[in-house]
Amino acid sequence: MECVVPLRRCFCLTPPELRHRIVDQRRRHLHLSFSSSSLAAGILFLPDKKNRFLSPVAKKASLNRLNSSVIGNSEEEEEEDDDLDWESEFLGEIDPLDVQPPKKRKKQAKSKALDDTEGMDWCVRARKIALQSIEARGLSSRMAEVMPLKKKKKKKKSKKVIGNKDKVKSKSVPEDDFDSDEEDLDFLDRSVEEDKMGELRRRVSSLAGGMFEEKKEKTREQLVQRLSQFSGPSDRMKEINLNKAITEAQTAEEVLEVTAETIMAVAKGLSPSPLSPLNIATALHRIAKNMEKVSMMRTRRLAFARQREMSMLVALAMTCLPECSAQGISNIAWALSKIGGELLYLTEMDRVAEVATSKVGEFNSQNVANIAGAFAAMRHSAPELFAELSKRAATIIITFKGQEIAQLLWSFASLYEPAGPLLDSLDSAFKGSDQFKCCMTKETSNYDEVADAKVSDSASASPALSFNRDQLGNIAWSYAVLGQVERPFFANIWNILTTLEEQRLSEQYREDVMFASQVYLVNQCLKLEYLHLELSLCHELEEKITRAGKTKRFNQKITSSFQKEVGRLLISTGLDWAKEYDVDGYTVDVALVEKKVALEIDGPTHFSRNTGLPLGHTMLKRRYVTAAGWKVVSLSLQEWEEHEGSHEQLEYLREILNGCL
Repeated sequence: MECVVPLRRCFCLTPPELRHRIVDQRRRHLHLSFSSSSLAAGILFLPDKKNRFLSPVAKKASLNRLNSSVIGNSEEEEEEDDDLDWESEFLGEIDPLDVQPPKKRKKQAKSKALDDTEGMDWCVRARKIALQSIEARGLSSRMAEVMPLKKKKKKKKSKKVIGNKDKVKSKSVPEDDFDSDEEDLDFLDRSVEEDKMGELRRRVSSLAGGMFEEKKEKTREQLVQRLSQFSGPSDRMKEINLNKAITEAQTAEEVLEVTAETIMAVAKGLSPSPLSPLNIATALHRIAKNMEKVSMMRTRRLAFARQREMSMLVALAMTCLPECSAQGISNIAWALSKIGGELLYLTEMDRVAEVATSKVGEFNSQNVANIAGAFAAMRHSAPELFAELSKRAATIIITFKGQEIAQLLWSFASLYEPAGPLLDSLDSAFKGSDQFKCCMTKETSNYDEVADAKVSDSASASPALSFNRDQLGNIAWSYAVLGQVERPFFANIWNILTTLEEQRLSEQYREDVMFASQVYLVNQCLKLEYLHLELSLCHELEEKITRAGKTKRFNQKITSSFQKEVGRLLISTGLDWAKEYDVDGYTVDVALVEKKVALEIDGPTHFSRNTGLPLGHTMLKRRYVTAAGWKVVSLSLQEWEEHEGSHEQLEYLREILNGCL
């Protein structure tokens, strides 16, 4: 067996792993020949001129003499030469096998096409001019700071190092944890880079005298003007085809895709635009309806609403809203409530309220119910609109169906809006008990669909209303919230509810529990505030309602962080406060039982999202607990956040409780 070893780095392959440097000024390499048997015996065979064999003892002495003669006078100089030789070999300047390195290629001359010529691309010339201007103004260092490429690479390296360190420290940590950290870092990197790129664009636009920003603004105005041309010439066939494509789409994603393609086509010059107000309202309505059809989760709806295409569609709907019909306004309001809920479309609903107030005279019964229901579902107060809706409903009350009346009353009660004209018209139009019918079959409570039947064969015939069980519960609860249980219409509704004594109520179904909870609260209000009316339920039905209404299966109380924070500060007052205390069916947050003081810690769900006024269910609870002989003190999250620090918050608690203690 033969091995070729470089002269300056030779390793003896003996078991002790002795390292020897062998330097020969005459030759560059030394050929070592040895067999496997001699290696196993520990004998080194050196092929020199005499072919001598060295025993293990003689080998050690011979190698020591060889090392002493080779190392020279200074060990440090040898190590420096060794390092220099290794670096030269690594760079290819010295070849260990005496092979000549390949000749270096001559650098090719730059192409003349790279020189500034008149045929050069205008973009390249513009960049060169911009760079010259940047250098002349002394902004080169600032421009280097906002360049994202180098910084992004550095951050990637640092992330890898961090990940490796974490993996070395603990191998038991799952990989998903590292992925989530890297995603967070990437998100931060992207946000920083976007800010810097925005700053770069502003600086470049300022260098060019605002030319780019002016052109961008002009293009945006042209796009908005092109998309907003609803009253100009139209192509009826294109509008029909687009409406057909929207209605035939099976999912919300498909509807948005069809609409977005049309928007982009109009932006590129499609004229006349098929995006009529009818098609825009239909698109929003179909998106919301398809979401309801598949019971899309709330988080998924919010993510869908934040898409760029969806934002463009909503913006177009707000632009064309004055051109929409009464049905179109109703469909847009209902769609926004289903898509965004109470978290999105704050300014959009203000816009809807403004336009709807001006066109309330065109609304029919379904439009009135739909718009009122949309605002109530989003906890969005609109006093002027609801005042006009109450008047409009009073003028067309005979055309209302049972489901529409139930929805309208629930909307007024939820936002705690006065409904005097509406209640007066109900009392005058439906006086006899024969005008009320109870249908026990379960019907859809979605106010977008018409499910009830109304008997009105002739103008002289008395109108009749048909309700199901849940609608009766909503109407009774609405009258209790508004404090109007003395009206004849409520008396007729409550009398129908007493016929449900034989109906079976199960604690296993949410619908039964919610209905029982509403009826139980109304019955308690009748016993506490209106005992003289003698309208409370009979004993057997009251027990059944109470048992189902008090179940904790669907009424589990969740303590918020706001309540926990206030509870910790209440301990320092030195008083014996009781948490989650029950007061005749209502649970108060914190109570001082001895002095009958109830402290209500109300979060955002107790108030209107735009005005901050208390909602209907909050007002009913306060009035109910007060009627039970308790002093109610309300603490809202908005008031709490105005005071910083535990010291200020504790002083505020003592201030609001001072009058009750």
